Amino acid sequence: MTAPSRAHSFNAAAAQYAASRPSYPPALLDAVEELMGRPLAGTRVADIGAGTGIATALLRERGADVFAVEPGDGMAAQFRGALPDVPIVRGDGNALPLADASCDLITYAQSWHWTDTGRSVPEALRVLRPGGALAVWWNTHAFDVPWIVAQHERIAQHCGDGEPSSGELPDDDRAVLLAGLSGLRVARRQVRWGRTVPLDMHLANISSHSAFLVLGEAGTQAFLADERTRLREIFPAERVEERYVVDLLVAARS
Repeated sequence: MTAPSRAHSFNAAAAQYAASRPSYPPALLDAVEELMGRPLAGTRVADIGAGTGIATALLRERGADVFAVEPGDGMAAQFRGALPDVPIVRGDGNALPLADASCDLITYAQSWHWTDTGRSVPEALRVLRPGGALAVWWNTHAFDVPWIVAQHERIAQHCGDGEPSSGELPDDDRAVLLAGLSGLRVARRQVRWGRTVPLDMHLANISSHSAFLVLGEAGTQAFLADERTRLREIFPAERVEERYVVDLLVAARS
């Protein structure tokens, strides 16, 4: 399955994605402000690959002058329903439909891995204003939690190759990204957080990832039924304690 096919698989499950995917903790946005050297309030922000608007909503709550860029029909429709007053532009990170030097901050929340890093780095730099910043982040699994490690291994085995969004940026892409940002002030921060959700929401979160969306209903449901049984043993009250580490990279222009 190609990366574009996997990326577009989200469109058919946009409502499930919006309802079950984790958000991000306030400490993440605190770190973005610290590393970019200015508050988000009043900052012109383009949220690229915005999906259903999970990160966009948080940026707006901080007072950012934010708009979204999203290529998918289903995700864009869900975004408009959730954030009708926030502008959304159709496009992707490989060819941003934005003017030169038009943004103070460009964010990629859980979406950079769907771009071609060799193309998306120059595009981000083209759109950034002097003094602007690029912020890229992912919710990654807390791999010091035994049940999360075991579940991750089961998912990888069931789906064959895992999925890009379940971990950090591949090493080759990270090297290209850092090389392209060599003239900027680059900093990395990891923010630990968690949430406790009903078992059904946890399973919906799992199956909203592209590795499952491209498997088809039969393969997905078989896995989820087995996973439900396993997790009931760990969480008999059917309240799952999800734990994450947000991996944040901020590159700021002087």
